[in-house]
Formats: sequence, C-alpha cells, structure tokens
Amino acid sequence: SAMESLLGASMTGVVYSLFAGQPLTILGSTGPVLVFEKILYKFCKEYRLSYLSLRTCIGLWTAFFCVLLVATDASSLVCYITRFTEEAFASLICIIFIYEALEKLSHLRETFPVHMHSKLDLLTIYYCKCEPPAHPSNETLRFWRSNGIDVSGITWGNLTVTECRSLHGEFHGPACGHNGPYAPNVLFWCCILFFSTFVLSSLLKKFKTSRYFPTRVRSTVSDFAVFLTIVIMVLIDLGIGIPSPKLHVPHVFKPTRDDRGWLISPIGPNPWWTVLAALIPALLCTILIFMDQQITAVIVNRKEHRLKKGCGYHLDLLMVAVMLGVCSVMGLPWFVAATVLSITHVNSLKVESDCSAPGEQPKFLGIREQRVTGLMIFVLMGCSVFFTSVLKFIPMPVLYGVFLYMGVSSLRGIQFFDRLKLFWMPAKHQPDFIYLRHVPLRKVHLFTLIQLLCLVLLWAIKASRAAIIFPMMVLALVFVRKVMDFCFSKRELSFLDDLMPESKKKKLDDAKNEAKEEELKLGKPSRVDTPKPSSDRADPSEINISDEMSKTTVW
Repeated sequence: SAMESLLGASMTGVVYSLFAGQPLTILGSTGPVLVFEKILYKFCKEYRLSYLSLRTCIGLWTAFFCVLLVATDASSLVCYITRFTEEAFASLICIIFIYEALEKLSHLRETFPVHMHSKLDLLTIYYCKCEPPAHPSNETLRFWRSNGIDVSGITWGNLTVTECRSLHGEFHGPACGHNGPYAPNVLFWCCILFFSTFVLSSLLKKFKTSRYFPTRVRSTVSDFAVFLTIVIMVLIDLGIGIPSPKLHVPHVFKPTRDDRGWLISPIGPNPWWTVLAALIPALLCTILIFMDQQITAVIVNRKEHRLKKGCGYHLDLLMVAVMLGVCSVMGLPWFVAATVLSITHVNSLKVESDCSAPGEQPKFLGIREQRVTGLMIFVLMGCSVFFTSVLKFIPMPVLYGVFLYMGVSSLRGIQFFDRLKLFWMPAKHQPDFIYLRHVPLRKVHLFTLIQLLCLVLLWAIKASRAAIIFPMMVLALVFVRKVMDFCFSKRELSFLDDLMPESKKKKLDDAKNEAKEEELKLGKPSRVDTPKPSSDRADPSEINISDEMSKTTVW
C-alpha cells in the first residue's frame, strides 16, 4: 500500500514538524510497530475478523491512552530510561533493519529461481512450458467454473508466465523451478545492486574526510550520499538492461484495495464486542508507542548533541497520539519516532569547525536546530505521489541496500557494540574508553552480557508465538536496569550507564589527572579529588616516573 504509506507519512510528518517540541525527530513505520501489526493481522486472519476495523478500534483506544499519559505527566518517567535501555532498544531497531533487508533479498530467490548445476552443452534443449494441471484442485475448478473458462479451448503452450499463473496452470520442463521458469541473471544482478548500494553509500558518506576536491564539494557529496547512490544505481540498472524487480507505485490517487475507502468503520463486519475487546491490545500498543517515541526522543536529546533548545516530551507524544487516531480512522499506517531515521537526520545536521592546518581533524560544534528539514522531508514525500512515473524505475534491491546501510551506519556510536568488541580484544589493544579506566574489565563484560541477553530475549520473543507480549518485554528493560543496581556500584554505573558523552567525561578525567601531576611535580598536596581507579589499569598519577622508564607496560 504505497499510496497509503506516502499519504500517512506526509500528513503525520507535516503536523509533527510544525507543532512538536523536538522537530529533529523523524517519524516513520518502526520495526516494533510493524511486529505488532503483523501479530494483529495474523490474529484477525486466524479468527476471521476484519483487520482494518479492529485496527481502527485499537488505534483510537491507543490514541486515547497516549493523551491520558500526556495529561498525567507520564513522560516524566523518561528519567528511568538510561543508556542501558535506549541502547538495547536502538540496537534492536538496527538489527531489524539489517535482518529485514537481507531477508527481502533472500526472498527474491523464490521469485527469480536460479538453475543450479545446469550443463552448458544442454542449453539448446532446456525449455519450460505451461500446461493444464493434471489433477486440478477444488479451488481451481471453482475458479474455472465461475469465470467460464474452457480448459480444452486454451492453447496452454503459447501462454506467458503471467497468463499461465492467472489461469492456475502448471509449468513443466527441465528449465522450470517450483513456481515457474528459471530467471537467468536476475538474482545475481539483484545481489550486485544490493551490496553495491551499501558500499557506495558508505564510501560517499566518508567522502567528507577525503583529501580531494574543495570542502564544499566534499560536504555536498557526503550530505547527499544516499540520494546520489540511488541515482547512480538506477542509471547503471537501466544501462545493463537486466529486468530487476522495480518499486511498485500506484498511478491513480486512490486506496490500494478497491473494496475500501478513505474512512474505516471501527465496527464494520466485526461483532460489537470487539470495540471493548480492543482495549487489551490497545494497552500493549500504548506501551510500545510510548517506549518507541520516548526512547528515540531521549537519544535525540542527548547531551553529546549539544542542543540549545529544550525538549518537549509531552508535546511530542500528544502530536503522535492525535495523528495516530487520524491514521487509524483513515486506514493509514501508524507513525511514531523512528530511531534509525532520527539518528541519521541528527547526524546530517552536525556543524563542524573549518580545518585550516593540514591533517587537522574538524571539531564538533553542535546541531543545526530548525524545523525546515523535517517539514520539507514530509512535504516532498507527499509530493512524490505525483512522481510515480520516475519512482517506478528504482530497483527494489537498491532500496534494500539503503535499508542495510541505514541499519549498519546507525550501529556506530552505540557503546554496547564497542563493549562487545572488547571480548575478542587483548588489553593492550583496547581503546582508551573512560569506563575502562575506572571499572574492572570483568564488570564491563558482565554489564555487556546482561545487555546482550536482554537483546537476544527481545528478538526471540518477537519471532515466537508469544510475540503478543513483545511490548511488555520492551518495558521490562527498565526494570532489569533497576535490578542491576544490586550487581554494580553507583560509581561503576556512572561510567557504564551515564548519558554524559564519552568525550566530555574523558576530558574531565584528563584535566583532573593533569592538575594532580602538576601539583605532585611542585611538591604540593593534590587539591583535585580524583577517584582511585577500580580496574586493573594503573592511574597515571600513581606511576613513578623513574620506574616507568624501565617498564614495558603502557597505561
């Protein structure tokens, strides 16, 4: 339903960009919400209920509960969302992006099967033709009867692949797969497009630090890396001419299904009691929306981004709740703060100092805080319904490659993945992280293992039959973090789970150590109260200068 997605995103995004408290946040259809919708759809299909009608009831109840949370100052609970919770949730979103991209690519093998172990000398005798089914099923017989199809009067051998499938024919021959004839080159070309998009996007994004071309050119190429990659890959795909699957977009502004309009009845063909029964899934959906929205907002409002304007958690949730109700009544997808998109948006608005000296690294100065970029993103998304003649040339593997790039690029900067690397890294090669100075390595590994276990448990529940409790497990991350207060000291958690930027804490620690060393050289007692490291690493202020000349161990 491309038309519904574009319309819903444009409406919700424009309203949010104009009236929300933190316009740097980008709304989208997130992975956890998608998981909830899949569970709901499977439930409706199993019990023969109207999915859109039940979804409308759940959406309206969810919007009401979210407004209730705003009115009762529930957004103040974000103080319990620490780095442990937000990084576990952000990691889950990134992994969903990466997994979905690879899964979509693997599914192309079913649509475009490859003739494995074929013999080149027999290419002239390979064939695949359409034939009537030898033992037609009752469904096929009813289809033929209802459409008045005379099977004996059809020249099955002259039918195209689409015509054969529409008439419920079967494919026979040495060049036939399970669902149709083998498609030469298509799958491998899709793999090339997929990985080329990922690699080219990554290279163009890093072009900003290149030594070639002026700064303005490098910055422009880096800022529009994904867009330039899509344009380049579309041109290459058109030049090669292999029929890769393209983006399906409607040609007329109307709902995708012909049996529905732009307004959905909350009851519809469902029994009246489903309106009240929708309260239970609506509570679960409210937890998911609240956690998804607020965790993303906490990530955007991090101190390390140096934002000058205050955050507006209540106002953001109110805007999401209002548009959630509107989208539910219109049968449009639900949109909430998207972690990956928001991080990408904030990173693209970074302001860095100009480098004059050769080899000098630019310094981070802050974020361009404004409403224009978010507003124009969703205005252009709404206008894209009129550019369907251009969008239909975009190959689907290129979009899957963009999803993979967004998931992988968002993993950078997540402390959880930095700590995972320490398991296979010798101590002498470990980076100079501030928490490694003050926390024993075994405690760092224990903290990482608990976080990894929570992430694995979330994924296992999402993929199991108990997926309906997935929102509750996301909320349980906060309680797991509170229990960890009994396993770690406050000082250890202040370095492992504090939201203060790593670079800022390291500068403060270095300044204290330098001041202490200077006073020791002058023979004065130290006035800087530097906590003694609890790790196996030595404090530089405690190392004897004369002894260090004979030691080979470097702090």
